[in-house]
Amino acid sequence: MPLPSPILDDRSYAQLRDELVRRIPVYTPEWTDHNASDPGITLLELFAFLGENLLYRFNQIPEATKLEFLRRLDVPLRPALPAQGLLRLSTERPAGVLAPIGTEARAGDLAFETLTETLVWPLSAIGAGRVRTAAPDQASEPEVYDLAVRAAQALDDLPAGARLDYYRTELIPTAADGVPADLPGTVDSTLWIALVREKGFDAARLGGAVLNLAFVPATDYPSAQSVPACPGEGPVPRGPAIEWQISQTALLGGEPDYRPVQVVGDSSSGLSREGVVRLRLPKDLAPVGPPQLPDPDRAGTGSRPPTLDEETQARVFCWLRAFRVDQGDLPRCALLVANAAQARQCVRARPEYLGTGTGQAGQRYALVKRPVLAGSARIEVEEPAGWTAWTEIDGFHLSGPDDRHFRCDPETGEVRFGNGEQGRPPQIGERIRALEYRYGGGTRGNLPPGSLSKVLLDGLKVDNPLRTRGGADPEPIERALERIPGELRRRDRAVTAADFKELALATPGAGVGRAECLPRFHAPSLTPGRAGVVTVVVWPTEDPRQPEAPLPDRYLVAQVCAWLDERRLVTTELYVVPPTYHQVAVSVALAVKPGYGIEAVRRWVELLLRQYLAPLPPYGPTGEGWPLGRRVHGPELEAAALQVEGVEYLEGLALAGRDPKTGLWSATVTTVTLEPYEVPWLTDILVVADLPLPPPRTALTPAPGGTPEGPGGPETPEVPVPVPLPIERERC
Repeated sequence: MPLPSPILDDRSYAQLRDELVRRIPVYTPEWTDHNASDPGITLLELFAFLGENLLYRFNQIPEATKLEFLRRLDVPLRPALPAQGLLRLSTERPAGVLAPIGTEARAGDLAFETLTETLVWPLSAIGAGRVRTAAPDQASEPEVYDLAVRAAQALDDLPAGARLDYYRTELIPTAADGVPADLPGTVDSTLWIALVREKGFDAARLGGAVLNLAFVPATDYPSAQSVPACPGEGPVPRGPAIEWQISQTALLGGEPDYRPVQVVGDSSSGLSREGVVRLRLPKDLAPVGPPQLPDPDRAGTGSRPPTLDEETQARVFCWLRAFRVDQGDLPRCALLVANAAQARQCVRARPEYLGTGTGQAGQRYALVKRPVLAGSARIEVEEPAGWTAWTEIDGFHLSGPDDRHFRCDPETGEVRFGNGEQGRPPQIGERIRALEYRYGGGTRGNLPPGSLSKVLLDGLKVDNPLRTRGGADPEPIERALERIPGELRRRDRAVTAADFKELALATPGAGVGRAECLPRFHAPSLTPGRAGVVTVVVWPTEDPRQPEAPLPDRYLVAQVCAWLDERRLVTTELYVVPPTYHQVAVSVALAVKPGYGIEAVRRWVELLLRQYLAPLPPYGPTGEGWPLGRRVHGPELEAAALQVEGVEYLEGLALAGRDPKTGLWSATVTTVTLEPYEVPWLTDILVVADLPLPPPRTALTPAPGGTPEGPGGPETPEVPVPVPLPIERERC
């Protein structure tokens, strides 16, 4: 039964007027003219009109009452979130420049602060992978074939039974619009990094220095099975062990001599996520000149570094290489830059004097700048023993009478202390100060690549190779009021499938367009799992690369994981995965009503079918996107196409689906069955205005990709041999 809305006074204008007229004989019996022409009746009607308006306002819940409900329920507005990104620093000073934590970079009046310390050197890094390829064809590429054959013949020390493994050098992008390097397809499962001299380089100063290298894996996951489980609360789990080595010997013409490099810090978790690796170079690095190989044909073979163009190779100072200790594959790499630092859009406020304690419960003091970043405020209280640092907490429910705790509202900048039973309040005469805090945030911090161009440190230049992201505006009151029923039901905890779905959609700053929860579903195996396993499928609000089949990137998945990890049960094994698409193709033959343009009707039918099969709201059969696991039925699509004005009838509709395992398209079918975790992706649609009905897919094509496999097994030694790029002949 629905709850009725309370009406405190439901009298209408007519009722108020009639009631006033009936009171006239009681108070003024000499007033006998009650017609509408009487001036007194006009005044009564005006009063009834104003009274009806007042009653209407009286029956509404005012905004102040709603805000008081939020405060009473302890449902705070969600604060603004700061954007984060990666900075690439450069210098021309031979001794390098130290960029400490908090170095400020600007895009106009928008400031970003670095989160790590970076020692900037006048050098750059070029990452490369030796990606496996087929042997060159002598007929089509004779020059390339001759060069590869000469390189193979130069290997006179091949082990017995060894086979040649041909590769091409694939460079890792240094900008946001590059194609990620296929490191899983390399012949040696190794990341190669050439340190290149830049203007002002002095090799004598680089010995024992710390070098920052930023590693950014490809933003998309290849499939739902490849997404690891959410790490849970606590420290970030360590990724695979990575071995880092350095070599200068090969540049001097000898055999490579690789030495280990000490890893000072690694926020990339073993090159498994976006982060910065800090390496301490050996102290005995020596200046080297251009490489002079005794046999140029042996360049890039065996354990030698991959080949680069002559101009770049002449500037290489040394080579670094990284590989997993367990011999596993590295992820696809979208960006690798030197002298990198992670930054956040915020400004550090100067120390402020907040006031003097009164000893009363629930004391409140306001910071000057806002919104305040959560956890950034450092508050001290002058106690008899001196200035004492207090700890910021989320709530006082676990605080004791003597605990020096405080809360800070990020949106209003209000600092609140305990009541004496839960949290100690500042006593009478105790001064309160804020040593520092950071403020900022909002969507204005989500900047495209290259926006940050100013750095407030002499001798440095800066830019952001990737777009900054994660900034979110503060929550409006209307949105907060809408989520009150859900907050009261969930208590900010994810227990049911609806809880996981609603909380995933509410992830701040993530831009989740749709979320679905699959309880007791194990994502890595795509099979029903044991109790306590939960898989949440998320879609972004938009995907410019693939608008009709949007996929979330690693950053969005990580944001949703972190948001749900704080709210799930401890015993829940949680996976946040991208959607799995089942490709379908449709062909339609229709008859058009007289007076309608054939081309216009054909395009409307095509658009309607694409929207009907779309995964994101407000499209789909019910406006919430195509449901997970729902079959694609031909007669259902026919009924949808008949809704287009101008369609007389359908001559026919053909449907085909692509097998995800074999990559082959099926013959024409009536229904394409989907797995419980799949949604359709309409990759091909053909609408014609008459018979014959064309097939939905004319060719049976295999799945793209795949790794070329050569003869031999894992026991056979593999010797990498470079294959140069095809030589372009001059046109006459």
